[in-house]
Amino acid sequence: MAEVRLMTLDPGHFHAALVQKEMYAGVSPRVDVYAPLAPDLLAHLSRIAAFNTRAASPTAWELEIHAGPDSEARLLKERPGNVVVLSGKNDRKMARIHAAVNAGLNVLADKPWVLTPDQLPMLEEALDTAERKGLVALDIMTERHEITSLLQRELVNDREVFGEPVTGSEREPGVFMESVHYLCKLVAGQPLRRPPWFFDVRQQGEGLTDVGTHLVDLVPWMLFPGQGIDQHKEVELRTAKRWPTVMSRTDFQRVTGESEFPAYLRPQIEHDKLNYFCNTQVGYKLRGIHVRLNILWDFEASAGSGDTHLAVFRGTRARVEVRQGKEQNFRPELYVVANDPGQRPATHAALDRKVRSLAGLYPGLGIVQTGVELQVTIPDSYRIGHEAHFAQVTGQFLQYLKDPRSLPVWEKANMLAKYAVTTRGVELSQEGRSA
Repeated sequence: MAEVRLMTLDPGHFHAALVQKEMYAGVSPRVDVYAPLAPDLLAHLSRIAAFNTRAASPTAWELEIHAGPDSEARLLKERPGNVVVLSGKNDRKMARIHAAVNAGLNVLADKPWVLTPDQLPMLEEALDTAERKGLVALDIMTERHEITSLLQRELVNDREVFGEPVTGSEREPGVFMESVHYLCKLVAGQPLRRPPWFFDVRQQGEGLTDVGTHLVDLVPWMLFPGQGIDQHKEVELRTAKRWPTVMSRTDFQRVTGESEFPAYLRPQIEHDKLNYFCNTQVGYKLRGIHVRLNILWDFEASAGSGDTHLAVFRGTRARVEVRQGKEQNFRPELYVVANDPGQRPATHAALDRKVRSLAGLYPGLGIVQTGVELQVTIPDSYRIGHEAHFAQVTGQFLQYLKDPRSLPVWEKANMLAKYAVTTRGVELSQEGRSA
């Protein structure tokens, strides 16, 4: 296709800026930004300016700002570019994606695309339209590019190391994943100022429909690479529950800069504290395999700590786990644990063969045995960090733009299945009952 030119619409979340943390070959340095003149826009411009003025490898973006009301209508009418970048208020995102592809524009949009089950038909229609028109509509699944996720996928699909996936049960699922995030944190070295609407679950979504999208995405991507999931026949929701992270007025002011709770948050306020329903646990079956996910938010990490991630995949030969906690100095590490103590030598030999086979893709990997566990040691050069994964996703998106037919067929089916789990899981948790 011709030169790619980005158009950023209402950048209400810092992920919109992270798409532009690097420059890309074949992408115009000029980016048109359509948004109301408000704090969200100013914060976005500040982040892009910081990338342009940083000492190491500064970017060279040129922004054309269209500040005013009816930003979406203006973008669709003026259309100075061919790719819409979306990261912001999630309640309106699906309608905007739908409108963009109907207008013949490609879309690179942050998760989540949908918050409620009634939006699923619009999602399917938008994906059908993009396919028919030869467009690319892609959600930003950064966790697929994390080195421990890539290596875990390799090991889970090695039958000599992992065996076959264990079906498990609701109490002991075949797959267990847990992520812990924090509301008060640093991004690009600066304190993150979250907009007040971020705490409105009707606009932002709850734990499962927001960051939980990544975990739901990883499960079939790990277990069934290159295969589409039928949301109607291969997914069965079982249990779900939700609970809030309670924020004081002082907490709210620290993270938003606002001294008062806005009126739209009143339904979530009790005894002058905000009940932010950002925690979800969901249990479901995927092709018969029991999966349990915990998505958790706390206000602020203790000194020296940070976000954590746990991913446990149980096979008939061994468990393959990613852990990111205190013992790992809060960076993700990859482990293999044989099910049968008598099989440890065989598991070690199989893992050694697998690691050597990956030397062409990932030179420098090693194995360390600690007690009953085997740890895959990963060179620091592969640990580029969460923010850098946005450039990797964008690079993949740009490759698809060169030939939209190269977008894997399974992406569409799995996006539909993914958002069916997240939206219906939250709906089930709100009902306070099992399926």
